[in-house]
Amino acid sequence: MKNTDDFVFKALHVIAWIIFVGLSIEAGALLVTFAFSIFKPETVPLLYQKLDLSPMYARSQMAFYSIYSLILSVAVLKAFLFYKLIELTTKIDLKKPFKDLISKQIYTVSYFTFTIGMLSYFGRETAKQLTKRGFETVGVHEFWVDSEAFILMAAVIYVIGNIFKRGIELQNENELTV
Repeated sequence: MKNTDDFVFKALHVIAWIIFVGLSIEAGALLVTFAFSIFKPETVPLLYQKLDLSPMYARSQMAFYSIYSLILSVAVLKAFLFYKLIELTTKIDLKKPFKDLISKQIYTVSYFTFTIGMLSYFGRETAKQLTKRGFETVGVHEFWVDSEAFILMAAVIYVIGNIFKRGIELQNENELTV
């Protein structure tokens, strides 16, 4: 059983790295697209995901910056979340997992997950309001389709963090009685 656990844990570590690299590339590409959409809008249809919000920029710069800042925030936070997961999988010792550092890392992952969910929800609602006011928001909805999933996942991770915290307390009590 131990070899299987180690293999699964190492595979999850590799998968977290792959996802982190992909999310970092996505965040970087969105940042480049953002810069090009401001300084050279005619090249935007050739860039990443053809996220052309130049009509919104021409109509209202505040709406453009609001939507794009939400898109960039969610993309960067997702990459940072997986960086924290990589840190967690690097620092955890499966022989003695109940440590304060691991508990704090789990809580941090929970907070980042919740923040991503809330920003995604706020972005979706902002895009809906802009659409009602006649703004074209085509292409932005794919960035916040999973807001509820992130909020639910944050709750589950928070519960796991509480279980780890209790495990640390029990482990410390056990060490004191021995």
